[in-house]
Amino acid sequence: MTTAQTQELDVQPTPLALLLLGREADPRSERGVECPGDLPSPSDPDLVERARRAKEKLGDKVFVLGHHYQRDEVIQFADVTGDSFKLARDAAARPEAEYIVFCGVHFMAESADILTSDDQKVVLPDLAAGCSMADMATAEQVAECWDVLTEAGIAEQVVPVSYMNSSADIKAFTGKHGGTICTSSNAKRALDWAFEQGEKVLFLPDQHLGRNTAVRDMGMSLEDCVVYNPHKPNGGLTADELRAAKMILWRGHCSVHGRFSLDSVNDVRERIPGVNVLVHPECKHEVVAAADYVGSTEYIIKALEAAPAGSKWAIGTELNLVRRLANRFAPEGKEIVFLDKTVCFCSTMNRIDLPHLVWALESLAEGNLVNRIEVDKETEAFAKLALERMLALP
Repeated sequence: MTTAQTQELDVQPTPLALLLLGREADPRSERGVECPGDLPSPSDPDLVERARRAKEKLGDKVFVLGHHYQRDEVIQFADVTGDSFKLARDAAARPEAEYIVFCGVHFMAESADILTSDDQKVVLPDLAAGCSMADMATAEQVAECWDVLTEAGIAEQVVPVSYMNSSADIKAFTGKHGGTICTSSNAKRALDWAFEQGEKVLFLPDQHLGRNTAVRDMGMSLEDCVVYNPHKPNGGLTADELRAAKMILWRGHCSVHGRFSLDSVNDVRERIPGVNVLVHPECKHEVVAAADYVGSTEYIIKALEAAPAGSKWAIGTELNLVRRLANRFAPEGKEIVFLDKTVCFCSTMNRIDLPHLVWALESLAEGNLVNRIEVDKETEAFAKLALERMLALP
């Protein structure tokens, strides 16, 4: 279709389409952002030494956090490693650190800013390190969903529960509407609490974690769950379907964990007799149902630490972590493989590479604050309320 024909039909590209094309930016979105400054060349043989020198020069003024899914070249400079919530709490426990350099993705850095003091400055080495799952629920979409629930006459019965892997805006919505945040480790506790407060849960933004927790851990049926699609009128659901549901799942997912399939599980069992299949609860329900063990990133690490020598494991989570664990436990005779034949890194996690880290550290060492992540005070207050409700869970 020509431009003239498009104008004739008065077809206007949507804001999302413009973001995907890289032609617009939205400060409330994790897409459409650029990293300013001149990065060192990725072929620079001195990158490791430059990062070491800059970090040494900063001393106690800097605290570097490394998510488990980060590249090895980055994780070597982390003062602590962990999942998103553990890292945010670790940052809050280091009030003497003026700079928190978060090697992870945007929503994680937001959580660190929410939980740290006003004097601390959170830095994300590459502002384009977002999260596709967090992007799947915007503040406007969730507000519209709440209007749909209100029109169906059930909003007062609904308690929002948002996964940690969500933007500050979504955490703030959750806090404002009496809900709580959860991690993949405490999702059942969060849902137990929510059902003590109301009759239904709106689970944001990962449908798979919500469904797996409700069905696998709480004994609900698949029929108790409906999926709200923000791209369809009324979420693609009737008022009766919303009234009948216990779990209203947002149509979001992790692009890495969502790749694993039942075929992946069957195939690895054929290739490796006696293999233990261990997957993250962000995987699809049929994958979780077919696995031997299911748990958070920290659970996966602890399970492999406790595994007997000579045992065989197929892991359904991000490849950087699986590869690191395979190398770590190989001397103990533990065979650890990636669940899928197709190699799949988290593309946004991998945006934090050594050139970006070197640039951020050297800039801070020279007194230049770059790529600061700062959540506005109102959003921070309501998001912190939701996080505090999670911390108070029994």
